[in-house]
Amino acid sequence: MKTVGANIATLLSGEGSLNRDVKPFLRYVAMLLAVIALFSWLFHVIMVHEGQEHSLFTGVYWTLTVMTTLGFGDITFHSDIGRAFSVVVLLTGLVLLLILLPFLFIRAVYAPWLEQRSRARIRTLRSVPATVSDHVLVCSNDPIALALVRRLELAGVKAYVIEPDSERALRMRDAGLPVVSGNVDAVETYTAAGVARARLVFANSTDTENSNIILTVRERAESIPIVALAESEDSIDVLELSGATHVLPLKRKLGEHLANRVSAGLSHANVIGRFHGLVLAEFPVHDTPMAGRTIRECALREELGITIIGVWNQGRMLPPRPDLKLSHMCVPVVIGTQEQIDELNEILVIYNVNPSPVIVLGGGKVGRSAAKALRARGIPVHIVERTPELAQKAQAVADRLIIGDAADRRVLEDAGIRDAPSILLTTHDDATNVYLTVYCRRLNPDARILTRVTHERNVEAIQRAGADFVLSYSSLGVHSVLSIVQGRELVVLGEGVDLFYVTLPRMLVGKTLADAAIGERTGLNVIAVQHDGQVEAIPAADQPLRSGSSLIVLGSAEQRDAFSEVYG
Repeated sequence: MKTVGANIATLLSGEGSLNRDVKPFLRYVAMLLAVIALFSWLFHVIMVHEGQEHSLFTGVYWTLTVMTTLGFGDITFHSDIGRAFSVVVLLTGLVLLLILLPFLFIRAVYAPWLEQRSRARIRTLRSVPATVSDHVLVCSNDPIALALVRRLELAGVKAYVIEPDSERALRMRDAGLPVVSGNVDAVETYTAAGVARARLVFANSTDTENSNIILTVRERAESIPIVALAESEDSIDVLELSGATHVLPLKRKLGEHLANRVSAGLSHANVIGRFHGLVLAEFPVHDTPMAGRTIRECALREELGITIIGVWNQGRMLPPRPDLKLSHMCVPVVIGTQEQIDELNEILVIYNVNPSPVIVLGGGKVGRSAAKALRARGIPVHIVERTPELAQKAQAVADRLIIGDAADRRVLEDAGIRDAPSILLTTHDDATNVYLTVYCRRLNPDARILTRVTHERNVEAIQRAGADFVLSYSSLGVHSVLSIVQGRELVVLGEGVDLFYVTLPRMLVGKTLADAAIGERTGLNVIAVQHDGQVEAIPAADQPLRSGSSLIVLGSAEQRDAFSEVYG
């Protein structure tokens, strides 16, 4: 009742425009009451003419039942003039009550009230609460934004997306996404968003808009870190001169990360990141003695001191169970010192000699970046591209360019797909990449297929199609920004897998990792424990966990949520 009363008070006393809309409706209601009164009086006149006597209220009752088409039939006229009058009252009621009244009510009362409420809700989106600080401002609602907000939330960092369209901002907030409504090139927007007390600004729009965003932010906060995306290589210098702290040419980085996971030439461990002085790397077991053996039988920790923290198999990261058998398509992920990784390479170098070129399908920015990175490692590259403009650009970074449709079997065979050790799918269309994954897997079952995706929703489909490694544009953007926010080196493990820093729950203080059974209960893999600024990698299972420690775990966002549900 309080809400109803508040709405009525707002309706009657609201802002000027609402009052102006309601007044015509009130005049209509007054006219309607006058018509009802007139029909009630005429009812009595005709009834007296027919010799019937009724009370004053009965006249009002009969008029309303006829006008609303209820027609109970308990009071009727016997003369033709009375019946004609009933028809007039009925038709008038159809027009006034069933047509005009709902239309005028919606137009003059309900719609303005909704608009007023919408304006009131929009006003609440104009600023970040003064109690919020150390937050991140995301300047565009692109494929990276939603995943970044979610990932920052898991890391305990609040993030807000700036959206200029007020109605869209309302829908975003209703969907649970923290949002600020305002123009990204207005100083007032960043003032209301609390940029002076924010941790970081992420400019993820076009290159020209990002330059404007950076200069606008610098008017209110000269020292705040600004991360900007760069679509064009030529824009990197411009964005840095505008005042960006970090510039991310994501498409180039995406190609380089895909190239870094290629298996070609002499077998070796690919370094995928560094972690508190240790090296994260992965290596293929294809054509090595490790194929067909379990992790326990490989005994890498006993012989080299390195530890397997996960195993890639058909695009999915499997937990490193001691009894997990490594198939020839598996790619273990290991952690160790640089010296230990070098020792592993000395063992692997004699295996899997495959001098055949790597095939890159797509000569766009990602494909050219991947080809350039591969050739820098001395790996020959064949690029397949059907667009003449892109083919001309790809010519400079390929050992051989094949112009044609990658869906044509003759084109792929001409590119050398039968003997290729790895195939990179770099087109910007996810459906095309899914199709080509199935096709390439059929033509070369032993090749390592690596592919990009634009939308994370297509990751599972492309994994089912047979991809061995998947990396999305948005995922790389999230990892890149998150590493800057957390002040650590960038580690890109792969789609759906990440490193999480988790404060040790109270219920686990004093317990050992074996007693906690985190892996069995959540699927997360504890790879390090941090206490008083010191990080101990691969802690012993019987080591007690101390209060104030943080666990560094490997897994998915869903497994991280499961950890919170299980341990609080």
